[in-house]
Amino acid sequence: MPFEQFDLTGRTAIVTGGTRGIGRAISVGLAAAGADVVPTSRTESDVESAVDAVRDRGGDSVAVTTDVTDDGDVTRLVERTVAELGGVDVLVNNAGMNPASALGRPEDVEPAGFDRTVDVNLRGAFRCVQAAADHLLASEHGSVLNVASVGGVVGLPRQHPYVASKHGLVGLTKSMALDWAPGVRVNALAPGYVSTELTEGVRENESLRQSIVDRTPLDRFAEPEEMAGPAVFLASDAASFVTGECLAADGGWTAR
Repeated sequence: MPFEQFDLTGRTAIVTGGTRGIGRAISVGLAAAGADVVPTSRTESDVESAVDAVRDRGGDSVAVTTDVTDDGDVTRLVERTVAELGGVDVLVNNAGMNPASALGRPEDVEPAGFDRTVDVNLRGAFRCVQAAADHLLASEHGSVLNVASVGGVVGLPRQHPYVASKHGLVGLTKSMALDWAPGVRVNALAPGYVSTELTEGVRENESLRQSIVDRTPLDRFAEPEEMAGPAVFLASDAASFVTGECLAADGGWTAR
């Protein structure tokens, strides 16, 4: 490691939503920094592929499919991680969604879409925190990273459930940081618009894509791998005096 404080050797991380896009990039980034990593999602083939990617970077791993809205799944995820890898030092809550049923003007949003979005994006993160709490608190390097969004810092039109859930996640980050200090650091990462499956429809619509690029001072969408560095920083001893913060990796979106 060029800077030893970024070294995560000997630590074990769980990354929910860790098999595609930003989550997969973070999983691989943590492994490259020396951590053992359990990338999880609901799809078995995606989990197996991400586990292989972690192992290719030198980290140990275990394949566990998980629906973060299912208490039993989340409990099993933590139990298997502890049994096979020895503990949980880092928890990255990245599982999220922004379904079509949750988009639109306030009067058009379907209640079921609102509830599902909040259950995955906010309640799902809290489920994982509660399930891993004892292990995080017992760790010498306990760290929680909640992957929020620029939509957790500012408003985004026609994305009300998503924005509400991400604002909630940033608030949860701050309140948890107070309760768990000094033993466990809790931070959030707020990506801007990233080239993932979630933004594929936006990127395929030239007028929407251009409007986002024009709004972003760095003049482009980010690549998923560009979220790995901030995540490794926040999980590592390089951020040993950072807690309760929300780091925007948004190309300058929230600077305007």
